[in-house]
Amino acid sequence: MRYLILIFLFFNLREAAAQETDSVKTITPVTVQAFQQKKEATTAVVRRVTYEPPSSKASLVTAMNTIAGVRMEERSPGSYRINIRGSSLRSPFGVRNVKVYWGGIPLTDPGGNTYFNQLAFNNFNSVTVFKGPASSMYGAGTGGLILVEPPAEREKGLGLEYFTGSYNARHILADGTWVKDNYTNTVTYAHDESDGYRAQSAMQRNNFSWNTQLKWNSQELTASVLFSDLYYQTPGALTLKEFEQDPRAARPKAGAFPGAAQINAAIWQKTITAGVTHKQKFGSYWSNTTTGYGSYALVKNSAVRNFEQRREPHWGGRTVFDFEKKWAETSLQWSTGAEAQQGYSTIRVSDNRNGRPDTLQTDDDVTIGTYSLFTQGILSRKSWTYTAGVSFNRSRLLFSRLNEYPVTEQVFRYNNEVAPRFTILKKFRPADLLATVSRGFSPPTVAEVLPSTTIINPDLKAEHGWNYEITARKALLSGRLRLEATGFYFNLSQALVQRRDSSGADYFTNAGNIRQKGLELYASYARYFEAGLPDHLNITANYAHSHFKYQDFVKAAQRYSGNWVPGVPMNTLNAQLDLVLKPGIYTDINYYTASSVFLNDANAERAPAYHLLGIKLGYRKQIHAVQVNMYAGVDNLFNETYSLGNDINAAGGRYYNAAPPRNYYLGAAIRVQKN
Repeated sequence: MRYLILIFLFFNLREAAAQETDSVKTITPVTVQAFQQKKEATTAVVRRVTYEPPSSKASLVTAMNTIAGVRMEERSPGSYRINIRGSSLRSPFGVRNVKVYWGGIPLTDPGGNTYFNQLAFNNFNSVTVFKGPASSMYGAGTGGLILVEPPAEREKGLGLEYFTGSYNARHILADGTWVKDNYTNTVTYAHDESDGYRAQSAMQRNNFSWNTQLKWNSQELTASVLFSDLYYQTPGALTLKEFEQDPRAARPKAGAFPGAAQINAAIWQKTITAGVTHKQKFGSYWSNTTTGYGSYALVKNSAVRNFEQRREPHWGGRTVFDFEKKWAETSLQWSTGAEAQQGYSTIRVSDNRNGRPDTLQTDDDVTIGTYSLFTQGILSRKSWTYTAGVSFNRSRLLFSRLNEYPVTEQVFRYNNEVAPRFTILKKFRPADLLATVSRGFSPPTVAEVLPSTTIINPDLKAEHGWNYEITARKALLSGRLRLEATGFYFNLSQALVQRRDSSGADYFTNAGNIRQKGLELYASYARYFEAGLPDHLNITANYAHSHFKYQDFVKAAQRYSGNWVPGVPMNTLNAQLDLVLKPGIYTDINYYTASSVFLNDANAERAPAYHLLGIKLGYRKQIHAVQVNMYAGVDNLFNETYSLGNDINAAGGRYYNAAPPRNYYLGAAIRVQKN
């Protein structure tokens, strides 16, 4: 109840200086469309992060963490985790239980895993994040939705950017766009490498993407290819004593387990994804969007416990039929469609002999198929908008262990799961009030049923739960100041949580119920100046309070009921200031703080709070058709020693992955625009 009271107070802030008459240029709204919505019927709270200057390209983590309720972690260069309202409980590494699309193409495989680290900065114009269950339109999942917009519609021209930084970091970004009539081609290339702050944390990535788009009459055809070749070392987690003595160290030899450097703990990852999307309008009211894609991942993982090799091809498609019609002050949008994915993986695990595969331990074939049928209607009349959507989801996993005779097979089915979503939006002047009720459903991923212990777990159940939230939005100062507050309550049943054994291998269990209560606040102030030295100013602030506790969680003799969910800071705050002067000088100041986090279910250990400050200073100049951009910056100006991407529930207290202290970067970019 206290969250609803805070929202009510926030929503009823007095509008100060509402009669100001200063002219304001058009500013892109911070809330954008998802769930097939139009601007006049925005019934989902989503955030959009862009990567145009002056935003820093030195860290994707910094940009994502500007969103309240979103926590991106980098355990070492190239090793990402994304937590949306607590979802990293299921992600000891990688991105799981978060559905990711790149230009409408699923980057999340049918097994529930996403290689988010295959993306480079020039693979997208923006990233849109939806917090909460998105199952009513985007299939199974309780951890949120990320829509990546590729650079398919850039202005024609050529661009080249180079920036370097601490720990021998070097980055090259190149792109070219050709436009002729209704035909557009965009090609990008990126090279990233770094020695890393810690021992055994070097990385190198080469990335290529191609997007082409053809429009004619009432149709549009888009084809996309994304290729990434990534190598990154994995230094492993440290105990508190090791972390305090030398945070730069890699995991040392411990008992029978070798050190990370001894076996060259690292991941070799090659991925390629290709897809085609066709859009067509049928008459005045109907349209269809259909996407087909194929993807292949080749992954090798030299770990302390073993050496794993995976081949993961998958393919699928999505089709959506849309109907839209208006009658006087009433409008109706109706969308219905289906999405299906099929994957076939081979997973070979061997002993690790000095960083090379040795004696075979297990040889598994995994076949997985998923599909989702969905429909949604949005009815708007005057100041009211109602949304009702529902999906039906089914998935099937087949495990075949080939190294045993006779071959053993296990089948897992997660069927007949219905995931509805309902919203009511009331528009006031100049404010909105939005209420949402939705259900999320998420079956175990392949990596959870078959974790790095190589022991298949037939007892895992799908997690599911109901989410309730209310959002208030208000515009002040002639639209220059925008305020938003969201309170939510997510009652998650059979929540999947991660454990680690003494070697660092992960395995999973169901944790009963988790009650996730939270408050997220957002404020932005943007102003353009007609006279004087400043050109425009943008200030944003994001705050999240996360009150996440186990309701009933008893495992063997251990009782965790009433404990805080580990890995989620109770409070996070981000503030950002962007100032651009008319001569072309600009600055970007970014502050982020996170409160302490518990490191295990018993709440016996916690990592301390930390404060980060980053400052970037640059100069942009347009000389005829050439734009030049030069910049320099510093991250972690306070020189904090902290751990980002803690290993939750680690055996032996190996929780800590040290993040870099104060570090610097310097770069320059040039872009030639074609007529």
